[in-house]
Amino acid sequence: MPKAVLWDIGNVIVRWDPRTLYSKIFPDPAERDRFLAEVCTMAWHDAHDRGVRFEDNRDELIARFPEHEAAIRAWGDRWWEMFSGPIPETEAAIEALHARGVPMYGLSNISQHTIEGTFAMSPAFARLQGVVVSGAEGVTKPDPAIFRIACERFGFSPEDVLFVDDGPRNIEVAQALGFDVHLFTAPAALRPALEARGLL
Repeated sequence: MPKAVLWDIGNVIVRWDPRTLYSKIFPDPAERDRFLAEVCTMAWHDAHDRGVRFEDNRDELIARFPEHEAAIRAWGDRWWEMFSGPIPETEAAIEALHARGVPMYGLSNISQHTIEGTFAMSPAFARLQGVVVSGAEGVTKPDPAIFRIACERFGFSPEDVLFVDDGPRNIEVAQALGFDVHLFTAPAALRPALEARGLL
């Protein structure tokens, strides 16, 4: 049975979705989806998760899509509008785990330049004893290397940890490395998963 919990952040502790911002910029859903599929793609955004600043990653994209300059700049300039707040079920679980003395840590694909503002969104982040931030490490999930960094930094073995993430590929790799895993899809399923493992 796991003795600690390793949390993803985006869409596990706080909700993040570029559509939350770009629905304001592109009221037409088809136009919005086309922009996110062809211009500001998740593959392009991956550079931010690896530590590249927004302002250093946009010029080439603007040169390719000058008609979308304002929308491209919005990715960084209006970054916080992509968030829609913390997930109450996760906050409650973190508080309950903290009350029971369960060690908790974070492992997130996130820019080191935005992590402080993200932490300010919920008091639950103060319950984490440490966080591995992909932007600071220059490596992102699902690369096994970042899971090994977390194990070394926090001093645990995968077999002792429950890893909670919303990404199926991240879950698959973590499980292969020996972690117990929970794929976060429905917030209501989180507490039963923790209870089933004797953590709550």
